[in-house]
Amino acid sequence: MALVMGVPVAAQVVPVTIETEMGNIELEIDTISAPVTGQNFLRYVDAALYNGGFFHRAVKTRPDNQPQSEIKIDVIQGTMNPDKTKKAFKPIPLERTRDTGLRHKDGTISMARAEPDTATYDFFICIGNQPSLDFGGMRNPDGQGFAAFGRVVRGMELVRDIQQSKADGQKLTPPIKIIRVSRDK
Repeated sequence: MALVMGVPVAAQVVPVTIETEMGNIELEIDTISAPVTGQNFLRYVDAALYNGGFFHRAVKTRPDNQPQSEIKIDVIQGTMNPDKTKKAFKPIPLERTRDTGLRHKDGTISMARAEPDTATYDFFICIGNQPSLDFGGMRNPDGQGFAAFGRVVRGMELVRDIQQSKADGQKLTPPIKIIRVSRDK
């Protein structure tokens, strides 16, 4: 039994499904390697705060829609229901990949953030290997990387389709609706 945010939880790999208007993405959330980040994501899932959210951002190298960035990546970013943001939990400490052993590989799910220790509910899914998002990678100038906490086990073709959806720059137009995010029984 591990303590996460002061609460005892059983560390495990938790199956989760993201149901979108385009189909489903099945995940494994790793609360063993990334207990704080994994449990944080599951808090949002259990509170139904991702239900009615959307994938709103697609960052891609082909065609390149990140001309301001020297280091290019391929990801899609999801967020919670905007009507529920007042229910968001406090930011969590950054679990660096150097400590968790997880890496930003094809299908990795990770938390979006600005500064270290600011991640709340926005998440992204990697398309292809993205080592610049790991600790020591320089996609974020602080070199601290992002907190990987799981992986896609089914639905990467849908992730790629979402990334290639119509966009204005990196903003998906329209965003892809998330109908429901739930733990699998």
